[in-house]
Amino acid sequence: MLNAIIVDDEEFARSSLYFLLQENCENINISGIAKSVSEARTLLQQHSVDLIFLDIAMPGENGFELIPQAAQSKSHVIFTTAYDQYALKAIKANALDYLLKPIDIDELKEAVTKASKYIERSKNEFSRVESLHNLAANLSERNEIRKISLPNGQGYSLINIDDIIHIEADSNYSIFYLANNEKITVSKVLKEYEEILPDHQFVRIHKSSIVNLNYLREYNSKNGLEVILKNGDKIAVSRRRASDFAERIKLYTSFDSDK
Repeated sequence: MLNAIIVDDEEFARSSLYFLLQENCENINISGIAKSVSEARTLLQQHSVDLIFLDIAMPGENGFELIPQAAQSKSHVIFTTAYDQYALKAIKANALDYLLKPIDIDELKEAVTKASKYIERSKNEFSRVESLHNLAANLSERNEIRKISLPNGQGYSLINIDDIIHIEADSNYSIFYLANNEKITVSKVLKEYEEILPDHQFVRIHKSSIVNLNYLREYNSKNGLEVILKNGDKIAVSRRRASDFAERIKLYTSFDSDK
């Protein structure tokens, strides 16, 4: 039996993972559930934890900031996140595995089985190299595509990032405008998506706007600095971001021609 904790800032994600583990992984005992890295540190002090199911993008401290305490307590990590752009960093953080939300039951069971075997072996000898190869192999086998999961209240909407035209901030919410004319509102700030989405493709042109350069049709100063997207939307470019935006367009053109 492995003692595990779940760390995720989203209530639905915490409860759904708890249910999946209870129903499908009999060898996992949930010792605690945390909604922040700070709460997770407290759980690590209070319990002997073998395995941490750890979200990455959370308000305040992100999941990677728990790694030093996890290592100190000899706890192993399976990352659970909506963003596959974190895969390489997860490998560097020595995670046992990496699950993309919404979590697939078979992938969860496979990850837990591999983690159980590895943890049993690691009680005798810790092999960091084996851990890295294990995660790298898992990622390769899955052939993951570039998608993100957007919480929608009832679960998640799985979105290909190439279908995102632009994202607009509305206070502490982010509104995604998609190629199929759908709009999805998410209760996360724009900065989180600025940090996650590939910067050769997505550019923040205003404190309230991120655009996908794949949908850029025109950039002009006729009515002030603005971009016109392929769907006809016009979005202002702030003056302090104009110079950087111009450079990013040059880099994007260069990147696109190298494909």
